[in-house]
Amino acid sequence: MFNPPTPLSPAGMTLADYTSASMIIPQLRGQDTASVIQELSQSLQLGKRVPDLLPFYHAALNQEFLVSSDMEAGMVFPHARLPGLKELSFAVGRSKSPLDWGAKNTYPVRLVFLIAVPATDSTQYLLLNSGFARLAKDSQLVAKVHAARDAFQMLEVFQQIKLQTNQSNDVLKKSRITSD
Repeated sequence: MFNPPTPLSPAGMTLADYTSASMIIPQLRGQDTASVIQELSQSLQLGKRVPDLLPFYHAALNQEFLVSSDMEAGMVFPHARLPGLKELSFAVGRSKSPLDWGAKNTYPVRLVFLIAVPATDSTQYLLLNSGFARLAKDSQLVAKVHAARDAFQMLEVFQQIKLQTNQSNDVLKKSRITSD
């Protein structure tokens, strides 16, 4: 069972702490923005991270059409921030061929990380994004994600991506001070 990290979790958190093998789709069926977001939204709902599928799906799709989250590394990070979400989490899907992503489709997208963000969360979301940035900058880890045979191997790669650094510990300390 998933145990969501608390705002002051010990050092050593990884990307894997925000997902599970059941929310990793090694071969996406969808080939465009709407179908992939729907597929990953269903995965989040089955993983009991999203209680109401349609509002989450529409929020994520609308956000992605307003501002595309694609990156040079062939990844995209659609998200939805909604009340009613109890924990920060993500589902991820991989495609063998580039997806038809968004209106501009600037970069060839093959990895999609759909992020479910509780309305009141900010600190953990920033830490999670720092982990995604760390992954995107490491071409060897990206290659391992693409080469993984299944969801469990992909999860093992995510376990290698640490979220906390001295800088993020400072962010956590400041958030604790301001919330006390």
